Amino acid sequence: MKTIDLIAGARPNFMKVAPILRELRLRQRQSGGGGLDYRLVHTGQHYDRAMNSVFFEELGIPAPDVQLAGGGGNHAQQTARVMTEYDALCQSKRPDCTVVVGDVDSTLACSLVAAKLQIPLAHVEAGLRSGDRSMPEEINRLVVDAVSDIYFVTEPSGTQHLLEEGKSRTSIHEVGNLMVDTLFYQRGSSVGERGNRAEDPDRLLVYQFKKQMAERGLRYAVVTLHRPANVDDPERLAGLLQALASLSAQIPVVFPVHPRTQRALDHLRPSLGSDVHIFPPLPYMAFLDLWSDAALVLTDSGGLQEETTALGVPCLTLRDTTERPVTISNGSNQLAGTEPSQILTLARTILARDSSHIFDKPALWDGQAARRIVDRLRLFLQCE
Repeated sequence: MKTIDLIAGARPNFMKVAPILRELRLRQRQSGGGGLDYRLVHTGQHYDRAMNSVFFEELGIPAPDVQLAGGGGNHAQQTARVMTEYDALCQSKRPDCTVVVGDVDSTLACSLVAAKLQIPLAHVEAGLRSGDRSMPEEINRLVVDAVSDIYFVTEPSGTQHLLEEGKSRTSIHEVGNLMVDTLFYQRGSSVGERGNRAEDPDRLLVYQFKKQMAERGLRYAVVTLHRPANVDDPERLAGLLQALASLSAQIPVVFPVHPRTQRALDHLRPSLGSDVHIFPPLPYMAFLDLWSDAALVLTDSGGLQEETTALGVPCLTLRDTTERPVTISNGSNQLAGTEPSQILTLARTILARDSSHIFDKPALWDGQAARRIVDRLRLFLQCE
């Protein structure tokens, strides 16, 4: 029996590990695991309930087998803490493979540990590149792919980047998108409907907002902001908030505020207007209830670019680059940059468009990525 360490540490990771865990557990029930066992390692990078445990509850993720204490501090402190703790774990009980997802600091830290201990390393969501090295995530992506042994790719651009960087074609596997696996599963299963709105204050908040919009006969837009380049620069953040305030004169805007962004707002104290609605950070299902019915999503999130593409919801990415170009070429996403006038022009063009427009869905974004990943891991590890 071979054992993999499945690494999760921050909110974006949880939506990606959930389908892999579900597939592994299904195979354990059906055939004793098919020669592949797992250890779920939570690095502790996100540790408050709004960004952490509520996602485990909603996504049906079991309690971690190992809980590290990697939370808090800046990039260097967090990375060092996770590296130290994961190194100790691997020294005490070495896995046959470490599987990391995405591009957060936990992904980088555990990848470096595995590489130095010569533990085979698998990177899920490999090959994505924005070309913008001012983004911490871009540095993480480059380093993780430099030391990985097997690459699971979500879109053709990922394959092309890895080949250009000298990776072997036989180590690269286009498998689809785990974010889409989770999206389809949560929308269509009883797990996604666990608990009614009256018992879930976050979903009740969203339900009441949507009810108010329906009573006013209005559509609405949703915005998320959390990238350091957008929220840590007071001048840029002020410009983005100005765009939202102007847009709200045409359509109500709801803004679930990330903790990092809330700190910036507390310092800036902007005037947003009466139709920008500030919400707390929302767990997965409440946020899905909100954005999936929006007329427009404005975001600097990578994952939300993918999710809106999967459901055909118009999206403006508030950045100058994207590491997910398939969401533009085959989806509903457009790069809007951070200039307020450009954002408003694109938003108004979208809102004036026929809402019945149908967007293409990228190849393999069919909800089966986890199955393909587990199949490939079994072959890679030569499971019995």
